[in-house]
Amino acid sequence: MNYPHPLLAREGWPFIGLAAVASLVLTLLWGWLAALPAYIILVFVIQFFRDPPRAVPNEANAVLSPADGRIVKIEKVRDPYADRDALLVSVFMNVFNVHSNRSSVNGRVRAVHYFPGLFVNADLDKASTENERNAVIIDANMNGENQVVTLVQVAGLIARRILCYVHPGDALEKGQRYGFIRFGSRVDVYLPLTAIVRVAPGDKVSATSTVLATL
Repeated sequence: MNYPHPLLAREGWPFIGLAAVASLVLTLLWGWLAALPAYIILVFVIQFFRDPPRAVPNEANAVLSPADGRIVKIEKVRDPYADRDALLVSVFMNVFNVHSNRSSVNGRVRAVHYFPGLFVNADLDKASTENERNAVIIDANMNGENQVVTLVQVAGLIARRILCYVHPGDALEKGQRYGFIRFGSRVDVYLPLTAIVRVAPGDKVSATSTVLATL
């Protein structure tokens, strides 16, 4: 579950290998100039699947960002997965962000729910309820008090594959890698109403290293 590949995500190895072979074949057949578009694609694929390790902030009650990207929404909503009122913080990832997802809190997975759906632009509000998505409900222990944090991977316009590697009963640590979304998407974070949000719409955030809120 921790980093077996500190630089490039294993989810990208087939894509990187295919792009590299295509570039080499085109170079051998027609020269490097004809193969230049293939090399550009190779560079893009490599940067998309980069997966650097991140330092975990030393704040006991911190809720960390589960993804790289930009804050597109902060509002009070109904968490449909844990059936409660909650604060929603949405992180939108474009194709240039790191797309591995990391746990926001220490805790134990209560439930995992997958929902098939559409693939509209993940930057739109309706993506949270209409797109393909996968919700992980986590029971987090904060200073001896149980708090519920729900992380929802949402597929986007280009994304066609949500990968989640945890199951009910699994223990998670802050910053632990738990999933991946290919090619553009968002992650919705549902927090208790008592959470103190530390980010604002438009802010750029980094998975693990950015504190979204404190509980």
